[in-house]
Order: sequence, then structure tokens, then C-alpha cells
Amino acid sequence: MTSPLQAAFDHHVWATLRVLEVCEELTDDQLATTVPGTYGSIIDTLRHTVGADAGYLWFLSGGDRPAIDEEAMNLPDLRREMEVDATAWAALIARAFDPDEVLVRRRDDGSETHAPRGIRLAQAVHHGTDHRSQICTALTTLGIEPPEIDVWDFGLVTGSVLEVEPTV
Repeated sequence: MTSPLQAAFDHHVWATLRVLEVCEELTDDQLATTVPGTYGSIIDTLRHTVGADAGYLWFLSGGDRPAIDEEAMNLPDLRREMEVDATAWAALIARAFDPDEVLVRRRDDGSETHAPRGIRLAQAVHHGTDHRSQICTALTTLGIEPPEIDVWDFGLVTGSVLEVEPTV
């Protein structure tokens, strides 16, 4: 049986890969599309989403994952990174850890963020969800049907959810 945390990260990676798949069909002009109230262009949001994911993994793994230069990455690079992240998240989650352990992120400017490991894991999932939604909004403004990426869709695709029609 998959742990609830592993299921959350399996969905997180799957949904990001689905969005990347749709975006691989876009032109450069379409990838440059911006929508008010979102992070930025589709490509910038994709790079930020995947880059942040790698950053969360780097921090939570104690530096086991290498940092990436998301600004230099194209869509195939971003896809490959998310595929690697799938394995890295599974390995990280499989470790025994205390979700209440406070981890301190120190920045170059001297600032710090103190937060429990569980909050940091929740942030990684939330961050991906938020930005995937923004990209789907941008796709809609282009007249492109966004991918179905909610958790129910993931469950149906993976066989974890079964819809049964009425028999009457």
C-alpha cells in the first residue's frame, strides 16, 4: 500500500509531467503567454515550478540533489528533471523522519526561515498545485484545453479510483 505522503508526491510529479506534455506542443509565442495574476509567462512558470521542486528536494535531502539552473532549461530538460524528481521524492519520503523537526534555511543575504519538515513537504506539493493551476489558466486563454490533472484524475489513471455506474 502506498503511503498518503507518497500518493501526494506521485500525483504532484504526474500532474507536472502532464502539464509539461501539453506545453511541449506550444509555439514559442504561446509559451511566452502571460495572464494577469499569475507568476509570469507559461515557460517562466514551468521553469520556476520545476526549479523550486528541485530546490525543495535539495534542501530536504540535505544537499543530496544537485542544484539546477532552471533558467537555461528547455521543455525536454524540465521533463527530464521532473522524471528524476519522482525517484528523488520517493527516496526522500521512504526515509524515517520527524515531521516536526525544524529545519533552518539560511540565505546568502543573512535571512533565515525556520519551519518543520512537514510544513516544507506540504509547501512543495502546494507550490506545484498553485503554479500548475496558473499554467492551466494561461492555456485556457489560448483556447487550449488544459490537461485533467486533479487528484481524482490521477486516481482514475493509476487505478486507485474506480467509478462504478449505477446498475438500474
